[in-house]
Amino acid sequence: MIHELKEIINQAIINQQKGLKNALASVVYLEGSSYRKPGVRMLISEDFSSVGAVSGGCVEKEIIQRSTSVFADGKSKIITYNGRYRLGCEGILYILIEPFTVSDDFLVEFTNSILNRDQLQLESTFIKQDEVFGNFGSTVTFKNNKKFSFSKEFIPQKNTETFSQILEPAFKLIIIGGEHDAVKLCKTGANLGWEVDVITSAKDSKQTSDFPGANSVVGESPETIQFSDIEENTAIVIMNHSYVQDLKYVVKLSEYNPKYIGILGAPKRRERLFNELFEFVPDISDEFLDSIYTPAGLHIGAQTPEEIAVSIVAEILSVIRKKEPYSLRKINGKIHTS
Repeated sequence: MIHELKEIINQAIINQQKGLKNALASVVYLEGSSYRKPGVRMLISEDFSSVGAVSGGCVEKEIIQRSTSVFADGKSKIITYNGRYRLGCEGILYILIEPFTVSDDFLVEFTNSILNRDQLQLESTFIKQDEVFGNFGSTVTFKNNKKFSFSKEFIPQKNTETFSQILEPAFKLIIIGGEHDAVKLCKTGANLGWEVDVITSAKDSKQTSDFPGANSVVGESPETIQFSDIEENTAIVIMNHSYVQDLKYVVKLSEYNPKYIGILGAPKRRERLFNELFEFVPDISDEFLDSIYTPAGLHIGAQTPEEIAVSIVAEILSVIRKKEPYSLRKINGKIHTS
């Protein structure tokens, strides 16, 4: 996830400013099953503080302990963690631990990539052995084909395997509304690492400080607002508490093709909304109507603004990842099939 890498890089910069060395631990291969999959990472500082996680919390202490040699001699290594004997996870993790330095040039490219919402590619070299030292490491390739290594000494070598991962831009959540429940949804989305943009009324515009975790907060109207790049990797939740405003925004959004539009309100508003949509947009497509979820959220008995935010976020995930929601207790096999 790009937001996890962003958090790691931000903390690494803070550590470097303190004069502390950093090491990056990355799961590069998995035999069997595990709580998390290859591509997860954690940062270890020379003072043994850490950011990120590669499991539910059971592996991290051992990784920190076994990273001491990387700080001592600057050599990357591969370690394994066998959950079959320790946790009952039925999996063996192969973990690359490497020196990690954030250069100024890398930071410029990474910052631009985040702002431009570009994808980037990470590649890590390794071999399937335990406690083996070597010239292993990771590189990042940006959209402009500029490539950076996390360790200055790393040069890819032969006879190694490569774990490759594409990191997509952060998922975007657009919230249209500026009341208390919008604040709660903003917090919930931000906690997931989503990029949250809030649109409030132009007549009662709010500040970024009013929405903790928001990427941006602007005052707009449905008549003047222009959206861009909302067809993919984006969800929109309309929570104006005004039927007229809701309708105007849906009419505006009909010019685009988003995957999810959630609208707060009672079920009885839905038929009225759809009928009036046909009046304003006679040629509206079935695909667009299928993207509208109102009332927004899964039926989990949510009552408070915080609970409603959870139900909406859960519905967004189920739609974007094309999963029919049901209790995991009904699953007998693997939870993740890929």
